[in-house]
Amino acid sequence: MHDMSDAVHTTKQKAELAQSRKTSTSYAVFLLAGFALLLIAPMFFYPIFLMKLLCFALFACAFNLLLGYTGLLSFGHATFFGGAAYFTAHAVKVWGWTPELGVLLGVAGAAVLGLVMGVVAIRRQGIYFAMITLALSQMFFFFCLQSEFTQGEDGIQQVPRGHLFGLIDLSVSTNMYYFVLAVFVIGMVVIWRFINSPFGMILKSIRENEARATSLGYSVARYKLGAFVMSAALAGLAGGLKSLVFQFATLTDVAWQMSGEVILMTLLGGIGTLIGPIFGAGLVVTLQNYLATSDFPVTIITGVVFMVCVLVFRRGIIGEFYASRFGRMLGFEHRH
Repeated sequence: MHDMSDAVHTTKQKAELAQSRKTSTSYAVFLLAGFALLLIAPMFFYPIFLMKLLCFALFACAFNLLLGYTGLLSFGHATFFGGAAYFTAHAVKVWGWTPELGVLLGVAGAAVLGLVMGVVAIRRQGIYFAMITLALSQMFFFFCLQSEFTQGEDGIQQVPRGHLFGLIDLSVSTNMYYFVLAVFVIGMVVIWRFINSPFGMILKSIRENEARATSLGYSVARYKLGAFVMSAALAGLAGGLKSLVFQFATLTDVAWQMSGEVILMTLLGGIGTLIGPIFGAGLVVTLQNYLATSDFPVTIITGVVFMVCVLVFRRGIIGEFYASRFGRMLGFEHRH
């Protein structure tokens, strides 16, 4: 009887191991194919459009780190995105810093803002947490509106891209694109490592059952604050890049609409999935880009797309793909 039980257990373990290998292989193939497409994309698409897509994809993935893996809905992520854009733009234009140092300053500034906002907001849960982040974000917006540092409604214009490490001229669009792509890949690797670390596993347990995580002895508030700061720093990375790509930082970057936009991107792609926010950002940015020159109102079309996706794709587009028969066949049903 024991031999039969051991045999069944061994067979189950082998099946799970085979399934895990199949999933990892499928995932690796998809990621490599996506990376190869991004490498040759400038040959077929306008580089500025591609860079905007990558910046917002990174922004959405940073937000998903908080919402999808920790279960915290923030309405204030524009603070980190726009704040880093201002920090980077000011450092590069006024202080004459190199672009890589300017971006690092933006990341550090966003992390500090995340720490300050997180210490206040983490004390509350649910809708109260969301409202506190929105209120603090609006406070920062009005600070940017009235501050001389941000140049008010004019924003920081004509930001020079400079030379990467003093060698590579980023005023050349192709060079700038591959710099943005490299930073995007680094950001995604950091996110992947974060969510697959013991810290990330604890965050998932907090999302699923906070009371049980507390009963196991974990300091839930500290873990939430850590996730909040990490999400803010990565959002700042996207914002700093964006200010170099478009060579300006304005109030649009810190407005509440920007926070709403990143929520939309994440929900469209699928919360709690690694590549879902990338797909959602790509969909929204593409709609904005190609409808901007048409007679169709962009916000209405985007709203209709969002409504259809919510009704038809309850888990988001990528989330539904994972749960589909084809996704299960490839081993994606439990992939996050």
